[in-house]
Amino acid sequence: MSIHLKGVNCFYGSQQALYDITLDCAEGETLVLLGPSGAGKSSLLRVLNLLEVPRSGQLAIADQRFDFTQRPSTSVIRHLRQNVGMVFQQYNLWPHLSVEQNLIQAPCKVLGLSRSEAQTRAKKYLERLRLTDYAHRYPLHLSGGQQQRVAIARALMMEPQVLLFDEPTAALDPEITGQVVAIINELSETQITQVIVTHEVEVAKKTASQVVYMENGRIVEQGSAERFTHPQTQEFANYLSH
Repeated sequence: MSIHLKGVNCFYGSQQALYDITLDCAEGETLVLLGPSGAGKSSLLRVLNLLEVPRSGQLAIADQRFDFTQRPSTSVIRHLRQNVGMVFQQYNLWPHLSVEQNLIQAPCKVLGLSRSEAQTRAKKYLERLRLTDYAHRYPLHLSGGQQQRVAIARALMMEPQVLLFDEPTAALDPEITGQVVAIINELSETQITQVIVTHEVEVAKKTASQVVYMENGRIVEQGSAERFTHPQTQEFANYLSH
């Protein structure tokens, strides 16, 4: 299993955000987390690279195991994030750096790549995401869709085992949404495991090999993409009919 969670409970102060989350995701799957606002999708995504540390439960991801009876150390969390990349909804690109500089920064500092090695790797991902012409532009001179593709390329530069997406098509027009969906589907052929939070059912249908439907911090239904046509719970059926 690329990802395994068992009995995960997560709190923000006294407010419980996730209740007894248990799920498995095999290597190379594209797992989509669906559900209404406040369902716990983003909280669960943040647990997967320990931006949120649960109060109890177990997590295995990218060949690392965590038992939350004790808090993992900063160095262990840092090591995890080298293998579990995240593409944020707000992109989080450095505005004062060019596209290429955005890509090579972390591999040089964190992985110890030389500048030329990082530039060679960047060239590969700029080509894959059709960004070669924008390598020397700054983020403010890019469209939202271009910035999203740069954010994906930057995450891929660490060559992670697992890639997390937080609402990757939010606020993008239909044409750019289609491009992002195509990139996710291309990546699914490389055996990278992807976890995507979205509220867009059509995006989920076009990308998911596995789906998890959540409400109120709990998993209501989970299974293969066949669940889109054959939901097993009334809650998921209702959500799909909206």
